[in-house]
This record gives sequence, structure tokens and C-alpha cells, in this order.
Amino acid sequence: MKKIVIIGGGYAGILTAKKLAKKFRKRPADVTVSVIDKKPFHTMLTELHEVAAGRVDEESVRISYKKVFAGRRIHFIHDTAESCDFKEKKVYGKNGDYEYDCLVIAAGSRPTFFGITGAAEYACPLWSYDDAISLRERIQNSFRKASSETNEEEKRRLLTFYVVGAGFTGIEMVGELAEYAPILCRTFELDPRLVTICNVDSFSRVVPNLPEKLSVKIQRRLEKMGVTMILNARVVEVGEGTISYERDGVTTKNTAGTVIWVAGIEGSAITQQAGALLESQKRGRLVTDKYLRSVDDPSVYVAGDNIFYVPEGEKVPVPQMVENCEQSADTVAHNIWCDVTGEEAKEEQEEYKPMFHGVMVSVGGRYGQARVGGRRHMVNLPSFFAMFVKHFINVIYFAQVLGWNKIASYLKHEFFTIRNKRSFLGGHFSNRTPSFLAVPLRLWLGVAWLFEGIMKIVEGWFSAPKLSAFFGSATQWFNAILGAGPQPTQAASDAVTSATGGLADTGAAAGRVLFDIDILGLVRALFVSGKPPADATFADYAFKLDIPFVSWLVNSLVLSSDGMQLFLQTVIVLLEILIGLSLLGGLFTTPSSVVALVLMFMFATTTGLFLTNFWMVFSAVAFLWGAGSVFGLDYYTTPLLKKHWRRVGWVRRSYLYHD
Repeated sequence: MKKIVIIGGGYAGILTAKKLAKKFRKRPADVTVSVIDKKPFHTMLTELHEVAAGRVDEESVRISYKKVFAGRRIHFIHDTAESCDFKEKKVYGKNGDYEYDCLVIAAGSRPTFFGITGAAEYACPLWSYDDAISLRERIQNSFRKASSETNEEEKRRLLTFYVVGAGFTGIEMVGELAEYAPILCRTFELDPRLVTICNVDSFSRVVPNLPEKLSVKIQRRLEKMGVTMILNARVVEVGEGTISYERDGVTTKNTAGTVIWVAGIEGSAITQQAGALLESQKRGRLVTDKYLRSVDDPSVYVAGDNIFYVPEGEKVPVPQMVENCEQSADTVAHNIWCDVTGEEAKEEQEEYKPMFHGVMVSVGGRYGQARVGGRRHMVNLPSFFAMFVKHFINVIYFAQVLGWNKIASYLKHEFFTIRNKRSFLGGHFSNRTPSFLAVPLRLWLGVAWLFEGIMKIVEGWFSAPKLSAFFGSATQWFNAILGAGPQPTQAASDAVTSATGGLADTGAAAGRVLFDIDILGLVRALFVSGKPPADATFADYAFKLDIPFVSWLVNSLVLSSDGMQLFLQTVIVLLEILIGLSLLGGLFTTPSSVVALVLMFMFATTTGLFLTNFWMVFSAVAFLWGAGSVFGLDYYTTPLLKKHWRRVGWVRRSYLYHD
């Protein structure tokens, strides 16, 4: 039995575990993969500032390990790893000891205070889930207390915030805070001029990892948001309600209600302990070889922030960033696979050759800057595209960790429930209209579908083949307008009217082609009017998608026999009736809306659709998500179905559910 133990369930640890489980899934249970973490959930550290400044709920940055590892041969151990014995090959935790054959140290980092007096005691760090929750409560309480405070000096002190650090995390935190402060001022009826937000750093410019041009833009944006930038200043002391910094040889001491510390990181406690036994560099980073093994112990691998390795051709060690965590996890998993399987793997260990694609920083929810590209060429992205790339990269990461489940949650928190327009898309995607207002439309759409089905029964769809005449007449009507066929008869016009729900006119010669677009011979989009535009009404305009494959399918299968036509007619009628009943009762509205859209697409590609019927398409789109949970039976059935659905093994493994 081979035992692989991973210390830390951060970005690197969680991906290493999943990649190892995937590689060993077809082997007998002679290899175990265990993850040790002090929290029962994975935390999105790069999004903590959003929680701290009240933009999203805390659940948006928390991902349950139970969900992540569901259905996988990964043993999660909820414990705090305190030390490692590399000779005995054991990890010692608070609750037990854990033997290993291969150890992965991916324990991440913690804030460092550089020995500055009072910083650890009085400053509020931002480097964990608990930090974000605590800081959010402190910020809100500062405004709450200030609203009741009668002494203006004390009121100003409570509303004075210093963010120490102008790197990525510092800028994102101060940007979120500057965006949040006016909202809190409105909530607690405070004068925004009472609020002071300062950003302090010893560097001469913000985010020095970015080109100076972008740093200038970011600083200008922050200043426009009301942030006072204090650069080239070194914090020397943090007191209870005070902060002191030195600039140009002069020490300044100011009052501060809250000091937020994001000035730097160092290795976690367990990494520091390991660094005392293995070769390490400053701030506890462990020195590795090109295979990401400790240079002192080949059974110990290092991933993520804990790596100290300078790739070939580079001058500096790999950066402590998420992309390094993702790529190092892949290399570590591959090399452990080779170690454990030996000759079975038929693969050699691979060197770690990271290819980083740039960096980005957001200043609040609506503005950002990014520099992205490859090793040879990097480009600066404007704000809108920088924010788009940030969210896109997050979605890519979530797809690896928790699939659809987390993607749905992320989109909900970042776009669909966002308030105060704190998104780079503003509030355009945020749900604002009360759902119960859509109930009358849902009921009317249900009536329309039920009526369509009943009328087809009245017209004899259960007793005689109709599709051949309907499809042929519709084609004849469109061809007449296009000038490619004889004028349609009244019977043909009646047929297309019945088939499409529109009002065809025998005067097709007077019709007009508004557009006729052929796309690579795969799709032909037609939009026509049965009358001259000056005389036409909404009911005279028709749209059709002419798809050769669909036409072939109709001619070779649908119209192959009277029996087949009757069968498909019966299916269509029953579906229309079931859709109508489903929408009226609010039961299974999501699948019903999907089927409705499929039917409308089928009509659009065969008989065409008049504009008078397009409302049914857009209504079905509106009811795709949870429409029946308001004054409908889905209110009762959906929770039960979701409960049982997510218990299915393959569903949990594939994350094909949402909460």
C-alpha cells in the first residue's frame, strides 16, 4: 500500500489531489491519497476582498471538500498539521499521526508583519476566510457606530481606514473599500466627507509587477474614488487606534479606526517547520529541484506558494500566484504517478516549465487592469476586457475544482444577484423584477400551448397525415415570395397559416424579401413580408431557417410514410398539451421550456415562424430557470428532486447539480 499525503487544501493542494485521483482511478486500491487541512472547506483566497467589502456573500469563496472529493478515492482529514518527521515519514497533527510514502507540501502562506511594532496585535490581516468575515463585520460596525456617535472627532476616527500594502491584494482591498464606503454612508445616513481611506506602501508606485503605465492608471482610478495614496512610506508602528509611518526621514503618526494589513506573506507554520529541516529560502519557501522535489528529500514534493525554484532561463523564482499553483499541481501529480507506478507508467518524470500568462488586478467591481500574453509577447487590456478575463479565468478554475456546481454559484454571486451595480457589467444581469410578476405571463403561455395542441386535434392531427401538406405549402409560400416558384393557392396559404400560427396571404407576389443570408451553405436565414412593407402588419412578417440537413431529415424520415407522419403529429400534439399543462401548473417548468424552445426551433426550420409567434420563444427563455417555484408545484417538487439528484453517484462525481 502506497500512501500519498498532501498538506493543505489550497489551490495547489486541491488540484494535486484531484489529478492524482484521476491518474490512479483505474488501479486497485493499493494507493491512497489523503488531504490534510485545518478547515472543512477550500477558500478562494484571491476573492477575499470581495467578501471583506460586502460585495459578495461569504459562501461564494467557500467550497466544501466533501463536495469536491465526492465519488473520488481521496481521503480528507480535518486536522491541523503541526510538524513533519522526514526520517520516520510521518506528519503529526493535532488529532493524529499520518504516515506517508510521498508527501506533498502545499500548505500555502500566512501574513508576515516584518517585526513591525503592534502590527500583529492591532492590524486586521486579510489572508483567510475568517479574516474576511471579521474584517467585513468590523467595517460595517465602524459605520454603524459612527452613525450614533455625537463627537465628530471620534466619528472621523471610526471612519478612517488605512490599507497597508499596494500590491495585488492591497489594491484590490482598498478599491473594494472605496467602492463600498459610499454605499454604507447611504445606509447609515453619513456624510461621505467624513470617510478617510488611505493606502500606504514603501514602494514608489502601486502594483510594481505591472508596467508603470498601468500603475499610473490604477493610482489615478483610486484617487478618483477618494483614496489618499501614501507611497514611499514605511509603516513603523501600529497602535490601538493609531498608525505611524516614515517618509523622507519624517515619522508621521495618525489616528485610524481600522488598519488593514496586506503588506506581505510568508510560509505557513508547517512550512516554516519543514524549512528548518529541509533547505529553504527567505519567508519559508522550500528549495526544490526541477521535478519539484525537495533537494534534500526526493519523497517530499512541493506545490504552490511553498516552492522556491528558478526555472531554466529565468532569474527569479516562480511567483506566488494561482497560475503557479495550477501548473505545479499538474507537474507534481505526474511525477508522483511516475514514482509510485515505476515501470508501469512508461513515462518519465517531467521538469517544471511553467508558462505564465500574465497578471491582473481589479479596483472595485467595475474597473481593472491586466497584462496578459505569452513569454514573448504581452499586451495590456483595457478595463472592460481585463475584468472579463479575470472572471473567465475564475470560471476555468472552478470548472476544474467543482464543475457546474461552482460555476453556477459564481455567476449567481458575481452577476445575477449583485447589488449597487458592483460589477463590470453594472447591474444589467442582476435579478430585480419580482418573480411573481411573471406568473400571469407563464399562465398565458401555458394557455397558448394548450390551445395550439387542442386545435390540432380539432383539425384532425390524430386521424390523417398533415405534415406533408403543411411543409410543402410553407415551402411554396416562401418560394413564391423569393420568386422561385408558382403563386400559392388559397389552400396552401391556409396550410401555412395553420402550421405556423401566422396569417398567410395569397398575394405573395406583392411580398418582399427583407434579408436572405446564406452562411457557408450550412444555414440560410430568410426574413420576408407577405405584403409590401407599407401595407404589412406584424402578422405578415415571417422568419425561416433553411438548414439542408433538416430538410434532408424531413424528406427522408418524417415524410417517409403516412404512419410516420401520424406518429410525429401525435407526439407534437401531446408535447404541446403537456407544455401547456406544465406551465399552467408550474410543474417541471424548466424541462417544459426547453421542449418548447426545441419545438419552436423545429417550426422555424420547417414551416417558418410569423412574428406574431415569437413572443412564445422569448417567454420560454424567460421561464427556463425556476419559473414554477412561484405559485406553482415546482415550489414543492424541486427541493425534493434536487435532494435526491445530488445523491446519485455519477452526478456527485460530475458536479452536475447546483445548490
